[in-house]
Parts: sequence; structure tokens; C-alpha cells
Amino acid sequence: MSAPVTRQTFDEVMVPNYAPAAFVPVKGEGSRLWDQQGKEYIDFASGIAVTSLGHLHPELTRVLHEQVDRLWHLSNTFTNEPALRLARRLTETTFAEKVFFCNSGAEANEAALKLARRYAFDHFGGSKTGIVSCKQAFHGRTLFTVSVGGQPKYTEGFAPLPGDLNHIEFNNLAAAEAAINAGTCAVIVEPVQGEGGVLPATKAYLQKLRELCDQHNALLIFDEVQIGVGRSGALYAYQAYGVTPDILTSAKALGNGFPVAAMLTSNKVAASFVVGTHGSTYGGNPMACVVADKVLELIDTPAVLAGVQQRHELIKAGLARINAKYGIFKDVRGMGLLMGAELQGEFVNKAKDIVNAAAKHGLLVLVAGTNVLRIVPSLIIAEADLQEGLARLEAAVAELVAANAKQAQPA
Repeated sequence: MSAPVTRQTFDEVMVPNYAPAAFVPVKGEGSRLWDQQGKEYIDFASGIAVTSLGHLHPELTRVLHEQVDRLWHLSNTFTNEPALRLARRLTETTFAEKVFFCNSGAEANEAALKLARRYAFDHFGGSKTGIVSCKQAFHGRTLFTVSVGGQPKYTEGFAPLPGDLNHIEFNNLAAAEAAINAGTCAVIVEPVQGEGGVLPATKAYLQKLRELCDQHNALLIFDEVQIGVGRSGALYAYQAYGVTPDILTSAKALGNGFPVAAMLTSNKVAASFVVGTHGSTYGGNPMACVVADKVLELIDTPAVLAGVQQRHELIKAGLARINAKYGIFKDVRGMGLLMGAELQGEFVNKAKDIVNAAAKHGLLVLVAGTNVLRIVPSLIIAEADLQEGLARLEAAVAELVAANAKQAQPA
């Protein structure tokens, strides 16, 4: 029998690059989780926008169990039926004509950036290598993707970094016009910046990027790792904006917790990834693909996608009620069920304090930086769970406000 493990075990055996919560979740169902002590939590975090159909969804469990009894893995010297079905669904429901499978958002973005440079090399020679991205962006943790992301805190100590990268201000049309030129091979952008503070792009900004990429023969890459697969209220956010990229990356919710990611593109661009140019040992894994195929089938329905906006409005109203009492939010923003509440006053840069207090009251919620509370529940969270989660958030805020007021009183 295995020895028991606790949160302390993490400190004993794990590399210290994470700082996990003091409790250990052991069971999930729908939008609720339970820890080792049996305490229940409402889940407004979804594994950072991953479990968009909640925990232990019966249809996903069923198809995974069926695949477990058939085939676990093949090398990419073969193809497999679940991967082909998933690729066909993605090409039938998006702009894409070709798909590359991998395991994570970082890998999908790495593939997209490599493909963009290879495409430029094939069509324009070796001097067209520039990549333009946005400040405060986040595209993954590989050395290439973390360098392309515009947050210096994630690259400190890892130099020398990949070169010919230019970071511009998000939603700044003039900055885009100044940065994108004949030497640019690709522009990569999140339609909604997640880690950067839950900031939606304006339609005018994405349209300008499309126009400039067309003008300078550069590829436009949409990183939809976090906002994709229904979270925006459309299957992919580019569809809601009406701006089509050349390459799109998808991960997180695509497998509802089973590791899988995809890079989507056109026939013309995909042609530069000839045999041997790129690969992934586990990309296209049959278990991952059968789950992802069912995820897309379940999410890409009028009822689920319309429900995203309905839940957005309920959360927005709930945050407004909390703010009317306590005045802690400067702004509530986002798209669909990727929402951010920016803090003000005595709570500036104390988003983590709210996260910790919420956990004590049985609510899991996230931060985006130090000053934004990030809310990313399941796309199908029951209204009762949603309202209960908001009540627990209010209780946490009330506790912190009271504690701050007590500390401010003269001795």
C-alpha cells in the first residue's frame, strides 16, 4: 500500500517552482471539489480555464473508458482514428484546413512560431524572421514562447534569449503600424490577454493587425489557448471578432483536463512543415483525441455557447452587488467566462489575499497578476453553484474589509 501524502510532501519531493495551496483536492464532480479533509469548494478556477465542462463529466468519462480498452499510444509513424476524427471536426468548424496535435499550449505556440519562420524562409528567404508580440502577453514557458511573451519577470535569469522579437503595447494601433514591416514573419496576439490582466482586444486592433500582416506578407497568429473552445461565447474568439488568423493555437479546455493541444492553419501555410521539420511523441494520442473530440461536440452547441454569455451577465451582476457594498473593484472586464475584476483602494495588489480568503470560505478563484481577480468557471456551471460561489466570494471580501478596518483603528 502506498504511503500517505500531504501538502508537506510537496515541499519534500517537488521542485519548488510552484507554491500550491495548503490543501490537496482529491475529488471533483461538476463545479465542486473536495480536499483530503472532505471540505467542499465551488470551482471558479477550472484548472486555469481547463475543465470547461466541469469535473467528471459523464460523457467524457465514458469515451475515455472506452478508448482505454482499445488503444493507448502509437508513434507518429502511424496515424490513428481518434486523431483523424478530431482533426476533421476542427477543420469543419473553423477556418483551418490542416491541424498539428501536441500536448500543451506552450507546445502549440512553439509549433506556430516555428512554422511562421519556416514559412517565411520558404517563401521570402532567411532575412524575414521578425516576430511581433504584445507587452504583458503570455504564450507559454518554453524558452521561445516565454521570450515572445512580453513579461520580463518570466525571462529573468534565462538569457541569452531567442532574438528578433519586438514587444508592443496591446491595443495600440500606432505601435502596431510602427513595428510591423517587411522583416516581420509573424504577429502573435491573444484575443483576450489572460495572464496580463484579462484584457480583451478591440476589434479595431485585431483588424489592424490583419491588415498590416497582409500588407507585409506576415502571418497572423491567434493564441486562443485560454479563450478558445467556447469560453468567449463562440467556439473560438476569432469568430466573434470577425477577424481570421493564419494560425490559431488551442489547448487548455480542448481536453477538459486531459493533456492535448492543437495548432490550426491553412493548406498553404501548413505546406512548410514537410516531413521531419517538427514533431511530438505524444501529439495525437488516441486517448487525448477521443476526449477532445467529445469536448468539442458538447461545447459547440447553441445552448452551451449562449449559456456562456448568460453566466457572464450573472457574474457581472454579482460582482456589482459586492462592489456596491465594499467598493473594492475599479473595473470588471473580460469576454464570456474569462472575467477579471481589477482591485482599487486598500485592496490594490492584494488579489492573492482575496484568493486565500475565498479558499477558506470554500471558493476556488484565480489571480491575473497582483491586482486582478480572475474568474473562469465551467461553461456549464449550474446557476445555483454560481450564486453560491458569489456568496462565498462576498463573505471572503467582507472578512478582509473588516480585518483591514480593525487594523486601521488607532490603538
